[in-house]
Amino acid sequence: GSLSSHLFHLATAFGSPNTFTHASTCPAGKAIAAKVMMGGDLAMDIANTRYLVSFGHNLYEGIEVADTHELMTAQEKGAKMVSFDPRLSIFSSKADEWHAIRPGGDLAVLLAMCHVMIDEQLYDASFVERYTSGFEQLAQAVKETTPEWAAAQADVPADVIVRVTRELAACAPHAIVSPGHRATFSQEEIDMRRMIFTLNVLLGNIEREGGLYQKKNASVYNKLAGEKVAPTLAKLNIKNMPKPTAQRIDLVAPQFKYIAAGGGVVQSIIDAALTQKPYPIKAWIMSRHNPFQTVTCRSDLVKTVEQLDLVVSCDVYLSESAAYADYLLPECTYLERDEEVSDMSGLHPAYALRQQVVEPIGEARPSWQIWKELGEQLGLGQYYPWQDMQTRQLYQLNGDHALAKELRQKGYLEWGVPLLLREPESVRQFTARYPGAIATDSDNTYGEQLRFKSPSGKIELYSSTLEELLPGYGVPRVRDFALKKENELYFIQGKVAVHTNGATQYVPLLSELMWDNAVWVHPQTAQEKGIKTGDEIWLENATGKEKGKALVTPGIRPDTLFVYMGFGAKAGAKTAATTHGIHCGNLLPHVTSPVSGTVVHTAGVTLSRA
Repeated sequence: GSLSSHLFHLATAFGSPNTFTHASTCPAGKAIAAKVMMGGDLAMDIANTRYLVSFGHNLYEGIEVADTHELMTAQEKGAKMVSFDPRLSIFSSKADEWHAIRPGGDLAVLLAMCHVMIDEQLYDASFVERYTSGFEQLAQAVKETTPEWAAAQADVPADVIVRVTRELAACAPHAIVSPGHRATFSQEEIDMRRMIFTLNVLLGNIEREGGLYQKKNASVYNKLAGEKVAPTLAKLNIKNMPKPTAQRIDLVAPQFKYIAAGGGVVQSIIDAALTQKPYPIKAWIMSRHNPFQTVTCRSDLVKTVEQLDLVVSCDVYLSESAAYADYLLPECTYLERDEEVSDMSGLHPAYALRQQVVEPIGEARPSWQIWKELGEQLGLGQYYPWQDMQTRQLYQLNGDHALAKELRQKGYLEWGVPLLLREPESVRQFTARYPGAIATDSDNTYGEQLRFKSPSGKIELYSSTLEELLPGYGVPRVRDFALKKENELYFIQGKVAVHTNGATQYVPLLSELMWDNAVWVHPQTAQEKGIKTGDEIWLENATGKEKGKALVTPGIRPDTLFVYMGFGAKAGAKTAATTHGIHCGNLLPHVTSPVSGTVVHTAGVTLSRA
């Protein structure tokens, strides 16, 4: 969460290298793909796009509210939206086209789209030549991935793949293939996300209006402007801060080196606890994290926490995971706490500040305070030079009291004009605002300033580093990863706008708004099984067995079942939402995707009447 760095600070001061975010259960796939290819992630200029293709990214129910607002703006301006998704999500229902792709078929369609772009020379050749490496290897890899081949793999007609690719290219560079958010559809996650970024690269949409762009913080923006436009944030610098020497438990496999440095493979806690490799672990400290809902294979999680000597949960709720803790440290809600200054920079620098509105209830307190006080009790007080959140905020703002006051008054501050390095009109407005800005290129853009932190300094369509790390992964390709048995149906999940992940089902008011996650069943499948809407049904596989209610709808493939995540808790506080419905983690096996280190959220299940 927003205060996770404080628990990580305590862990480092204490000497543990094993700090994890929830990333490997959610957005890490796209972030790792971007890191492999470009050395860093990219953001979307959705509001100005003219054509957007999504592979399962439900932008109307996802967690990024700003993206939803931008999507509405784009559609109001006439942008075309195409959704490839096994079910009719809210985004799919509002898109111009919905194609019910077979689960796991995404990579095949992406490879076929790449094939069409290269074969028909629809790609931006000048951008590819200037900013990329490995195009020859990519072209060779997609030589045989025709739309006809992909149609058999993904159950999407070949003519649809060709037409959508041509339409997308015709709108370039003001077009986007959405990199997505929540992972992971299959063990091909790293290659799927790399191919999404590859298509965007072929469109030449990076640093163009309606495409993808690098976020520009104050340091970057000020350098380009040739003056101090926005204040920079100071980084915390603690003298003599310990450096843990032990190996991270998720680096048993070197292929996970990318994610180990950016959130970690959180499910590796299960492996380390149950195998005692690379060394025995004795404790698990969680901060606003509910792995019993977000990490796969619930039965393995139970074995893990029962084997540990100490489990601590710091949370706003008595979550399912908190119920298994030896100690529950009550955290106050976001309305009851101050937080650090957040860097919200995008096309220009911006900062935001979350502030306390009401006093905490009972003994609840902010997690930053809990970890600070615990650190002091452990004799680590020298690593906590700040007194409270206000002094830490002031440190971030380099002691600028006037800026701190203004930020507290307004809550959000931004500086400058939006800047896209390769968009001539954007650069013109920028240089008009800042006469001392660095000189533009001959084409009146800042194309020379577009750089990447990859080993080659370019966008690596082929990664020699990844090839050395895991032979065969230099360039994306389809691999034979089975998602289900022949007699099973695909089981997929997603997020709903009413709830946030596996957390807000504990809020009574939200629980009343949505208290169950009925299983979406196609009418054909329902007829074969003798199932009607409202019938109690069983979903079962080798991992577990769950009882729920059926929702018969044509908005799902006949070979696929869908539920919203976060319901059916087996422990913790009791609300309607936590005591009803399917528990996804009890049906998903403990499977980790190569390189990205993300948990796989697709499985096979049998369906029967209860």
